[in-house]
Amino acid sequence: MVSEIDRRRSAWAHAAGGLVVGVRDGGGHRTGHAPGARSTPGPLPPKLAEPPEGRPVRVMRRSGGRGARATGPLPRPVPRRPRRPRHHRGEPMITVLPVETPGLGDRTYLAHDGATALVVDPQRDYDRVTALAGAAGVRITHVFETHIHNDYVTGGLALAREVGARYLVSADDEVSYERTPVRDGDVVEVGAMRVRAIHTPGHTHTHLSFALEAGGEQVAVFTGGSLLYGTTGRPDLLGPDHTDTLARAQWRSAHRLAEELPDSTAVYPTHGFGSFCSATPAAGPSSTIGEEKRTNAALTADEEGYVERLLAGLDAYPAYYAHMGPANSAGPDGPDLSAPSAADPAELRRRIEAGEWVVDLRDRTAFAAGHLAGSLNFGLDGRFVTHLGWLIPWGTPVTLLGETAEDVAEAQREMVRIGIDRPAAMATGGPGDWAGGEPLAAYRRAAFGDLRAVLDEGADDGEDVVVLDVRRDREREEAHIPGSVHIPLHEVLGRLGEIPAGRVWVHCAGGYRAGIAAALLHARGRDVVAVDDGFDSARALGLCSPAPEAPAGPEAPAPASPDNRQETSA
Repeated sequence: MVSEIDRRRSAWAHAAGGLVVGVRDGGGHRTGHAPGARSTPGPLPPKLAEPPEGRPVRVMRRSGGRGARATGPLPRPVPRRPRRPRHHRGEPMITVLPVETPGLGDRTYLAHDGATALVVDPQRDYDRVTALAGAAGVRITHVFETHIHNDYVTGGLALAREVGARYLVSADDEVSYERTPVRDGDVVEVGAMRVRAIHTPGHTHTHLSFALEAGGEQVAVFTGGSLLYGTTGRPDLLGPDHTDTLARAQWRSAHRLAEELPDSTAVYPTHGFGSFCSATPAAGPSSTIGEEKRTNAALTADEEGYVERLLAGLDAYPAYYAHMGPANSAGPDGPDLSAPSAADPAELRRRIEAGEWVVDLRDRTAFAAGHLAGSLNFGLDGRFVTHLGWLIPWGTPVTLLGETAEDVAEAQREMVRIGIDRPAAMATGGPGDWAGGEPLAAYRRAAFGDLRAVLDEGADDGEDVVVLDVRRDREREEAHIPGSVHIPLHEVLGRLGEIPAGRVWVHCAGGYRAGIAAALLHARGRDVVAVDDGFDSARALGLCSPAPEAPAGPEAPAPASPDNRQETSA
């Protein structure tokens, strides 16, 4: 059996968005394993030996030898457990543990006093939270929502019902379920903790932050989509009629928090770690009220200056956001994470021909080299669910193709977070298994140097060259390739007729979005080349038009989008 200390550490790693890998044999894994662990006997497969940026890996083993062999190729150590807020002798020890959801750029929080716990803004797959609470040996008695979320389906109601906790939601939110209503100034006792609700409109009209006090000391504030690290939540998700009002409310809310809370108060936002609910990308992994006073634009600029820059920096956000608010107001059930039915090659072909989406989860390199004709590529190595949810016509059945059942389960878990509740079917193995003897489809991958060569010649093997830029508007404004066609990825399906005839060389900032676009176009019969290269290479090769001079000082425009940052670091 897995030791208790390993269970605790691995539950934390799993909840924090890490990969928990068991390297014992299958029998040992079945006998007992840590929450969230996947069985991978022997050497780590290549995709785990080089895990995605920012995802820790914890290797479970029965003895040190096999674990040492498995961990040898890992490029990064596992992060230490989160620090506990300081305390004084005789006062309760308060621990705040984040539960990371890197694919959506959000955090859930579990805070406890050693016996009693509260949860703030839980994701749909709340089993990560209950595993963390179990590892800590604490009982969840209260679940708090800072707001009706627009970027994911909440697990708050289902979690509260499962563990018998009170579910606290703003009294001013119109919801279809019973909850404990809370208003500005309400104080809730949770074990040794006292939680005060603070009305902080801006991201939504009814948004609440929750200030946590213990032993007479203000320990933390859970700010949801209000005060983020170096920025704030975006104010435009409720529509243009509300945007200006909410932007100004956001500025006032940030100032209220800064005025009412001590500088030492730890700030714990839900958004801002790549989420499109952030007005601009957040900065840093942690912060305090004092640090935000020094660095956050909402607290260093006057109201007019803040609002002007905030609105100027807003860019597109995923289309699936339109479905999240209504789902959360209705009261979503817990997720069904049981495996979907397996599809054979004939069923896969039938689903493709019926216009359903058959999604290959492998990385873009493997997909380009050979794939089931008509399938699409949303690799698990990037922001899989954000782009899938953004592009898919809502309600279209999705079948998942993964090398392993664990890959399919990972994708399914991400999908339920945005309300794609059940895959239509699944298949595992490789493209040869899925094609049933039919020829595989493939297309070229290239670098910007290859694109430079064909542009200099004016043709590609006699074909006209079309350069398609699928980055978003703000990225395009910074620099672009003259003569390229610009269609942001999320608009490609609706603007296929605008792509000229010829061989389409599609690029983005780092390769992931270009791979998605190339697969979409290739499935529709276009001759494509996926440029799998960083855009800095295009600049270095002289392919770009000169970037405009950025204004100096505090009026500089907002930085590039979180999606671009994720791509270029991958």
